[in-house]
Amino acid sequence: MRPFERLRVIDATHVLAGPFAAYQLAVMGADVIKIDRPGEPDQVRLQGPDAELSAAEMGTTYLAQGANKRSAALDLKTPGGQEALRALLRDADVFVENYRPGALASLGLGYDEIARINPRLVYCSVSAFGQDGPRGPETGYDFVFQAVAGLMALTGTEETGPLKSGAPVVDYATGYMTAFAISAALFHRERNGRGQHIDLAMFDATLMLMSTHVTALTAGGKAPHPEGNRFNVAGVGAYDTADGLLMLGAANMRQQKRLWEALDRPDMVKTRHADRIPAHAAEAAVLREVMLTRTASEWEAYLRDHGVPAGKVRPLEEALADPQLAHRGVLQPLPQPLGRAGEYRVPVAPFLMSEGSPSVSTPPPHLGAHTTEVLAEAGFDPDRIAALLSEGAAVQGRAPGADQ
Repeated sequence: MRPFERLRVIDATHVLAGPFAAYQLAVMGADVIKIDRPGEPDQVRLQGPDAELSAAEMGTTYLAQGANKRSAALDLKTPGGQEALRALLRDADVFVENYRPGALASLGLGYDEIARINPRLVYCSVSAFGQDGPRGPETGYDFVFQAVAGLMALTGTEETGPLKSGAPVVDYATGYMTAFAISAALFHRERNGRGQHIDLAMFDATLMLMSTHVTALTAGGKAPHPEGNRFNVAGVGAYDTADGLLMLGAANMRQQKRLWEALDRPDMVKTRHADRIPAHAAEAAVLREVMLTRTASEWEAYLRDHGVPAGKVRPLEEALADPQLAHRGVLQPLPQPLGRAGEYRVPVAPFLMSEGSPSVSTPPPHLGAHTTEVLAEAGFDPDRIAALLSEGAAVQGRAPGADQ
């Protein structure tokens, strides 16, 4: 039994950070009901390199975080859609939303209103800069936060200038922080029986990714700048080999000693970390020359055998073939969408548990695929469900291409 089984989560989020947080709860067993917007699909359903999937509102960006969820299509701007959401929240454990601050409250769906009908609910609001404050009303995306929080200014080189990360690190980090905050609130509820409101800001989450740089500036007065693949000691950094780049990780004193001994250069061993910093240029010159004598894979194996962390800089397709991933079950299979043959794989979680490890069991649903089922569970009789569907407050989904 996974830890969050029998937990009911209502997921009224869109794009990446919020849906990924709900996905993490889903792979731990929670019953996650995704509130989709009729006629206005979440933009990630339309995103990805596969045009056919995007046209079917099953884009690869959505597939990455849609498993283990059910989809109910509700128009929250209509009285019927609001009625349906309140009914769902009445017995839910968690509500996670990432609308603009104040948007749901203006519809009578804010925390204060919902807490009156379900005081045990953990109501989590994810926003750009928080629910209030001078920038509270603003919105933003991963790459915007990388810019405004200073993360881009740390990335790249003096020649390239600031660069965004190749992956949406702020979105996924925010998702994990959201899942952690929700877990903490649920634990708190176990102790006192009360739910609460979580106010989580993506701007704040971005700063959490730069904690060491923040303290270097505020405690040490040292402003960071982009250094590319260079670190302050030569034993850590990327070096050209006979066939590609190798990232060296001889970070501590024991590792740097093993590195120089493995390279038959005991004269380069330092006894104090402080001595490594001014020796960077001399050490890097030696490493640049010697690393060219073998391939990256050969160096990776050789240095690993000598207790020195090192890794070949690999493309994603090569990284996914690493047998360690299969051993741990990080990537798990789901059936291809649109009736295609075969399977695709999704990352699930970076941890295993001795009881109830995370797993995927159901594929990402088409928009609104479970609307009738979910409304029936919330207590709506067939006539009321039909009325909601007819007035457009709810939409019963169907697979693309199904008969009208």
